[in-house]
Amino acid sequence: MIIYSVTVSVEADIREEWLSWMQEFHIPEVMASGYFKENHIQELLEPEPQKGTFTFNIQYLCESMEDYHLYMQNEAKVLQEIHTQKFSDKFVAFRTLLKRL
Repeated sequence: MIIYSVTVSVEADIREEWLSWMQEFHIPEVMASGYFKENHIQELLEPEPQKGTFTFNIQYLCESMEDYHLYMQNEAKVLQEIHTQKFSDKFVAFRTLLKRL
């Protein structure tokens, strides 16, 4: 199982809007791509995020590296651009790729 992990720190003033948008739009759009089998969203508790921010982690699970690469090739750019346009300079994100053993 491959885990595409996205960690996002958002400014406090957009926390609720961002979280709602992720749960109602972005995550469902990623899942609708058909490349992932499940997802999980978590909020970072420790270490405590930088003052004035909240940090979340979204994990998308897919069956193979091929599925991940197809998602990155066919879907990721557009969905990431929509996110960036909507939330502009109010967030910082980084992505990692993991393999469940």
